[in-house]
Amino acid sequence: MKNYGELLENESLKKYNTYKIGGKAKYLIKPYNISSLKKLLQYLNNKKIKYLLLGKGSNVILPDENYNGVVILLDKLNKIEIKDNLVSVEAGTILNDFINKCINNNLGGLENLYGIPGTVGGAIVGNAGCNKSEISDNLIEITYLKNGNKITKNKKDCLFEYRKSEFKNKDDIIILSAKFLLEYKDKEDMKQTIKNNIIKRKENQPLEYPNAGSVFKNPINNSAGKLIDKAGLKNYNVGGAFISDKHANFIINKNCATSKDILNLIEYVKKEILKKYNINLELEQIIIKYD
Repeated sequence: MKNYGELLENESLKKYNTYKIGGKAKYLIKPYNISSLKKLLQYLNNKKIKYLLLGKGSNVILPDENYNGVVILLDKLNKIEIKDNLVSVEAGTILNDFINKCINNNLGGLENLYGIPGTVGGAIVGNAGCNKSEISDNLIEITYLKNGNKITKNKKDCLFEYRKSEFKNKDDIIILSAKFLLEYKDKEDMKQTIKNNIIKRKENQPLEYPNAGSVFKNPINNSAGKLIDKAGLKNYNVGGAFISDKHANFIINKNCATSKDILNLIEYVKKEILKKYNINLELEQIIIKYD
């Protein structure tokens, strides 16, 4: 496998997800490029070796157990090409790096998303958003692999919803790249927008602890965080996993939490909100299961 990318063995996955949980991967590989990725997938499928694609682990809950397979990271798929206000970007690019590159070329439309952890590909899969913006707003085209076949699709032919896309929870799909149509804006104005948003983020989110962002989607015309707060669940814990006292829709790893701690806390919150308000909270984060 080392012919296809940077290969590590018995690698702790705690370094590769923002909850800082999980066991070890038997193998972890970072393909050199899209061609290497395709060859790697063909090799793994031919050998019937199981694999797991992991971005920056910012919206996932990994199991506590070791993974007896290959974890694939797309870190090296990070090319950005700019032609006028049309920008092509590979899926492994860090979202903040991508936004900075656009801003430095006076291209706006993505600045409200700055601060969301993770990769461009991961953001597209979950249709990440904040500050009344979503990654799909300026998206025009997505290229992905499905069962080994390379497919390019226009955004209008894709199904994007609130914190959801047709690519979510699809094991047979790997996003490779995307194109965005942006607008020319003043660079300093965009930088100021980012500064203002970062200040709000630090004030309202528990960035000092390992977490994976918002746990639940906001119900229609309601706020998951406000419901959890109103239910008196701030600072409630299961083992080392706590409901943040800064933002109730965040679970933090405060004291060596396990995946089991986090999942049990999620189930407790869901039951309490259903019991108190007859609202069934829908999980925004992705629970990874090793089959």
